[in-house]
Amino acid sequence: MPTPISHETSHEAMTRSGIRLTPQRRHVYESLMATPDHPTALEVFMRAKKGMPSISLATVYNCLDALTEGGVIRQVNCERASSRYCPNLVPHGHFFCKECGAVFDIPLKPSLEASWEVPSGTLVSHAELNLRGTCGSCTQRFKTSKL
Repeated sequence: MPTPISHETSHEAMTRSGIRLTPQRRHVYESLMATPDHPTALEVFMRAKKGMPSISLATVYNCLDALTEGGVIRQVNCERASSRYCPNLVPHGHFFCKECGAVFDIPLKPSLEASWEVPSGTLVSHAELNLRGTCGSCTQRFKTSKL
């Protein structure tokens, strides 16, 4: 079951974060919100370029940095692969398929946070849960190809 995404308008998201709403930031944010996947900066650039032909890759990187710093989107990393960007701010983890490279949101149960023990006096400001394996489509493809 996919994790629900909070669908704020670009104006609401920027106002909440306190970052300045520029046409480029709005366009990059809206490009991310249009498709519920986890694109790389280059993929965001290719999408953004369709609606704003004058936007540069450097501008997209700067927008992604500002949106991430402002807490409007999340940067998702898996080992040495390119960073990906996630507009879903609802607490969730990620599943990375080692075969096709797809990234999926995975919901977290509220009790999961309470299952960790951290050293006394520790204040956790950020936690990530990343799972790696083979997605259902790739698993099915492998089963079919072995027949």
